[in-house]
Amino acid sequence: MRGRFDSIYTHQFIRAAVCVPALRVADPEFNVERMLGLARRASEANVAVALFPELGISAYSNEDLFHQDALLDASKATLEKLVAASAELTPVLIVGAPLRFDAKLFNCAVIIYRGQVLGVAPKSYLPNYREFYEQRQFTSARDAVSREVSLLGQRVPFGNDLIFEAENVEGFALHVEICEDVWTPIPPSTYAALAGATVLANLSASNITIGKAAYRHSLCASQSAKCIAAYLYSAAGPGESTTDLAWDGHALIYENNELLAEAERFANREQVITADIDLERLLQDRMRTTSFNDSAGDCRERVQAIRRIRFEFRVPESEIPLQRKIARFPYVPSEPRERDQRCFEAYNIQVHSLLQRLSSTGTKRVVIGVSGGLDSTQALIVAARTVDRMGLPRKNILAYTMPGFATSELTLTNARRLMKALGVSAGEMDIRPACQQMFRDIGHPFSRGKKVYDVTFENVQAGERTSHLFRLANQHNALVLGTGDLSELALGWMTYGVGDHMSHYNVNVSVPKTLIQYLIRWVISSGQFDAAANATLQAILETEISPELVPHADGDSTRPAQKTAEKIGPYELQDFNLYFITRYGFLPSKVAFLARQAWGRKDRGDWPDLLPANQRHEYDLEAIKKWLEVFLDRFFKISQFKRSAIPNGPKVGSGGSLSPRGDWRAPSDSEAEVWLKELRENVPLEKHQTPRAKLQKGPKLKIPRAVSASRSG
Repeated sequence: MRGRFDSIYTHQFIRAAVCVPALRVADPEFNVERMLGLARRASEANVAVALFPELGISAYSNEDLFHQDALLDASKATLEKLVAASAELTPVLIVGAPLRFDAKLFNCAVIIYRGQVLGVAPKSYLPNYREFYEQRQFTSARDAVSREVSLLGQRVPFGNDLIFEAENVEGFALHVEICEDVWTPIPPSTYAALAGATVLANLSASNITIGKAAYRHSLCASQSAKCIAAYLYSAAGPGESTTDLAWDGHALIYENNELLAEAERFANREQVITADIDLERLLQDRMRTTSFNDSAGDCRERVQAIRRIRFEFRVPESEIPLQRKIARFPYVPSEPRERDQRCFEAYNIQVHSLLQRLSSTGTKRVVIGVSGGLDSTQALIVAARTVDRMGLPRKNILAYTMPGFATSELTLTNARRLMKALGVSAGEMDIRPACQQMFRDIGHPFSRGKKVYDVTFENVQAGERTSHLFRLANQHNALVLGTGDLSELALGWMTYGVGDHMSHYNVNVSVPKTLIQYLIRWVISSGQFDAAANATLQAILETEISPELVPHADGDSTRPAQKTAEKIGPYELQDFNLYFITRYGFLPSKVAFLARQAWGRKDRGDWPDLLPANQRHEYDLEAIKKWLEVFLDRFFKISQFKRSAIPNGPKVGSGGSLSPRGDWRAPSDSEAEVWLKELRENVPLEKHQTPRAKLQKGPKLKIPRAVSASRSG
């Protein structure tokens, strides 16, 4: 194990805090006592970095009192007290103070860790407009002469070009700027981010006026997004002078455009907000975003001039659970308005993409196989809306249900009802005679009455269906519409070549199974079709997900015999794994850590309101690890050759696609051992479990992947 599995610091998170203390104007002794109280609270919460407001030691609204030696001396003296007290505290402290160097007064951020001043960052841009007159009291960082100053008996780095790097915590690189600095076209933190800073902190006082809070959000969100960084922002709270201004104590923590924490504005109490920052996510995104690195090259001279102050951070060793919310369904927002917008966009991307393909090829008909399952249902309703928008009759959709040896009455009935409700040209072909002929031709035991339900048995059926669809498309000058989804593609859960792997165009190819379920729910709730169609769509949602290629042993034909989840795992877990493995490239142990946070308890966190209570599941760490191992083996080792040869289809979400022409380009014959080894070594059993006997591996069969990595393999 690299560290405690149950600590955020093992998984490249750090905890950040923004503190809003009560203060008194021109009373450093009182102010430092209040700051120390909040610093101790942050330390008890195992925080790595704690930010305080601008000029918090003296208060911001002193105006010409900043030219009084008594105030400046008291500020420095109480700063020394704060530095000494920090020796017993966990976080790096960032505090504001008025400090004199080279006969100039600077508005400074002092960066303190474990009884030592790591550096001092002066404010770069001094506002001198409207209610601000800072140039009357302070000197800008650009006018500083010294790059190193004496403070409290030690020489410390001085400037706005400092990055504080924790040598033992990868990605923990801190830059500090002050208030107005982020309101400028090119904040100092931009250059720092290009030089590697991942945590950007802003000490602000920031009086409040109507509408200003929304603009703060925009600034912090935008800067964190453009810099692919975390952005911590403080604003002065209770105690600042209200001679002509008011203060709301606004504190924010953003990570790459996502708001993680926010203080209550206008509170009459002190506050500490905390959030867990995912350093690995930031580093991964920067590594992938070539334009970010190109910008660093364009600003090479400024970036190379950045100074790095290295220190060793004492990582807390206790159990530190993740405070951050992790969505169970990363492809499906829980908030209804956001989810409806996501579904609206996904559905219309599918519709407009199919419309363009039909228009560009001059094709006016679509052929589709309808199984009564989720994927073919989604593709069919997309096709229906597409021909509607093209002004074509729905009879131009040639829909066929093709029952086989394991087709249940339930799914067959749903397929028939859906085709009728949508008013498409409905056909039905029994593929069993053609399959029997194939079995006889190849000498399969099933043709001699033996109940041999192997991979060949399954794939003959899948192949016959696809073969029929393509020949029907030839006959009717139509396009075969694919139905397979992103989740199946990731797991290799499809029959290669002449099977459900192939089509002329596939609108579902980058839509994961969990999103398809919600797209259908959204289609129902938004009234896209009539009541009869909606009733059938609801019945399909309630049907067990199954390939329906192997019949019940007892001959029961009322319901599907196979359960996909028993073979490849629950789609809700596998979609979670897919998102974090492909979108961010996280270690498997971190994915398991996040999955336990999201799925460990069903009574914790938000659920999409459209999901019935009986479908709200939870999984322990053993189950999470088991199905993640299945995912890693199937994704990295046995199924890439299928992804390397997929038909065209639209990218739908920012979670990505697996098209070899788009988001995912990988070798077809890679191994999965490095991922599996990392998972096995770094994800423990739950404390209440005892280790199971080591599984014995059987001989490794040398079977061609095109055969072994089938839907059922």
